[in-house]
Amino acid sequence: MTSVEIPGGPIAPEDVPLRFLPQHEQALPALLDRQAREFGDRPLLRIGREARSYRQVRDAAALSAGRLAAAGIRKGDRVAAMVGNRMELWDLFTGCAWLGAIAVPLNTAMRGEQLRHALTNSGARALLIEADLLRHLEVLGRLPDLEELWVLDGPAATEPAGYRVSGPPLQGEPMERWDAGAGDPTAIMYTSGTTGPSKGVTCPSAQFYWYAVTLIEVIGIHPEDVLFNCLPLYHMNALMAPIEALVAGASCVIGERFSASRYWENAAEAGGTITFLLGALANRLLSQPPRPSDREHGVRKLFAPGTAAPVWEPFCERFGVREIIEGYGSTETNHCIGRAPGHPESIPGKMGWVLDAYYEAKVVDENDQEVPDGTPGELVFRNRYPFSFALGYWGMPEKTLECYRNLWFHSGDRGVRDPDGCFRFVDRSKDSMRRLGENISSYEVEEALTSHPAVAEAAVFPVPSEESDEDVMATLVLAPGATLDPVDLMEHLETRIAYFAIPRYIDTTDELPYTTNGKVQKTGLRERGVTPTTWDREAAGYKIRRR
Repeated sequence: MTSVEIPGGPIAPEDVPLRFLPQHEQALPALLDRQAREFGDRPLLRIGREARSYRQVRDAAALSAGRLAAAGIRKGDRVAAMVGNRMELWDLFTGCAWLGAIAVPLNTAMRGEQLRHALTNSGARALLIEADLLRHLEVLGRLPDLEELWVLDGPAATEPAGYRVSGPPLQGEPMERWDAGAGDPTAIMYTSGTTGPSKGVTCPSAQFYWYAVTLIEVIGIHPEDVLFNCLPLYHMNALMAPIEALVAGASCVIGERFSASRYWENAAEAGGTITFLLGALANRLLSQPPRPSDREHGVRKLFAPGTAAPVWEPFCERFGVREIIEGYGSTETNHCIGRAPGHPESIPGKMGWVLDAYYEAKVVDENDQEVPDGTPGELVFRNRYPFSFALGYWGMPEKTLECYRNLWFHSGDRGVRDPDGCFRFVDRSKDSMRRLGENISSYEVEEALTSHPAVAEAAVFPVPSEESDEDVMATLVLAPGATLDPVDLMEHLETRIAYFAIPRYIDTTDELPYTTNGKVQKTGLRERGVTPTTWDREAAGYKIRRR
């Protein structure tokens, strides 16, 4: 718990540290080097039991780069990682940036074709992976570009054929950082597809810098702050937290995972003053039984986009948090909407105002014409500074053009701009869902369902959930003469898709409703929702295996 009184509210743009650095200083290796010289032994990052100063974080990046180079990794190579919140993932990310390689952090819940696609699409030459996840590679066979597996917590109980298998690279000396450009790709972050496979968002080095500058301003991060984030490091929300601390001169603690029962104890142990969640997780905290630890912490701000308006007052009252901070951002763009100059307070139920010093935003119709205030439409964005948005989708030029048409990034999300300029979120127009803070592609779930011999067709869609964003439901058409055991189907899906994407509800029907252009008409299925004949995984007591 901190004893230092730190100001609330956003930071005035002109007071944001390192705002408008020259472009050649915006790249991550240059930032690591600059801040190591500035802050030296000041604590920067703790993950698990390992804590590092600014200088140690910089030096570890140089050493990681040297080890990658000694292992044969070169500039432009992709190196994937399938590990949880641990220092090895951060070292791989910063080491790749220092060397000029490209890090590919993968969701540890990826399975089957989704995992195959990410590894094949990225062309990763090496994969850092935890030993107990190796078995999920066996079903994929030999992938064309993947050459070696670096196994943590080994030796591996099983070694997929066709790969060189070893521990992570430990040979090599620290190397000089390469002169990275602001637009050089630093990471490929996979985000769920809409009507197709997951897309690899290609993030340039300066995007991380601009993300940090924006969030320091919106959240109001001061050098005395300790950022506590227990969301997965393979998502932008958590991966950005150490970089926000780096730019602000603050410190950061990354928790192992989110635990509703121990959240405030973990935040207090970390000394957190600012924490990061998603709206659905705030709901889960509020639904926990009261505990003495509810207020025994030093957290004063919660950055939790998507928190439902009715939750705000009881959450702050119960947990002693002074501010809940709203906003809107994405892996492809940046944090484009939130608290802005002249609007220092987040408003329950509203995303906020466009941060027009950095970005543009508007609401458009299907022809990209801006709609009047108060009219729902698609949210589109544009950046004012080079490389503050993603470069596009790796290896998918047609998807890049589709989303970046008419010089605006099309989010696929529907929103409303109020007459005072404040934006409200309406819904997602794209064919995806959100469960426990994770985006889910209906396409990928449908593909996994129809790989079961009893399933001929599948339609997957969201239905309301009592405890999180949405629950996943599937309506199936069975193969001729087939019968379906739901438990057998669950076991089949566990090896093919992420645990959070496995449908909770299963229905069967004789035929799916199709539109005239051959697409499943899901509106009626969503409206009908759960019926008395629907199989409910949770009611049946089936527990999904997460690893």
